[in-house]
Amino acid sequence: MSLEERITEARARLEPLVESIEQPAPDRIDATIPADKLLDVASALIKDGWSYLTTITGLDLGVEAGEMAFLYHFSAGALLVTLRVHVPRSEPIIPSVCGIIPTATLYERELMEMFGVTITGTPNTERLFLPEDWPAGVYPLRKDFDPSQPEIVVQKDAAE
Repeated sequence: MSLEERITEARARLEPLVESIEQPAPDRIDATIPADKLLDVASALIKDGWSYLTTITGLDLGVEAGEMAFLYHFSAGALLVTLRVHVPRSEPIIPSVCGIIPTATLYERELMEMFGVTITGTPNTERLFLPEDWPAGVYPLRKDFDPSQPEIVVQKDAAE
């Protein structure tokens, strides 16, 4: 299937389900969707093995913006389709895609730990990167994270 055919098929799968679609590059489509449509749209992309999830990216747009964005990157041949889900920064909640894409659990765990997003229905909430004694409510990839806060220093390296 050519790139143009993949783009046409991606648009046909997405247009009935998304708020907007842009094509920022010849081999890329970005679709903005509400969080409650994430599972429907991800299912449409995964259906019949048409594409696969390559990663999920979290973005804190800052305190002033009051928003966070989660980008679900799907590959279909040379085409990259990105689903953009925006949620309020004060209450970041998105559904788990693990029921459709079981391997997404690692990405979801990273988002929960590093951005403080609540992922409803995710099968595993164990930490990946931060120590168990890391302070609750402190998320290192948020824009307002301050590594010099006293509560961040949880323990010294044993070699020191």
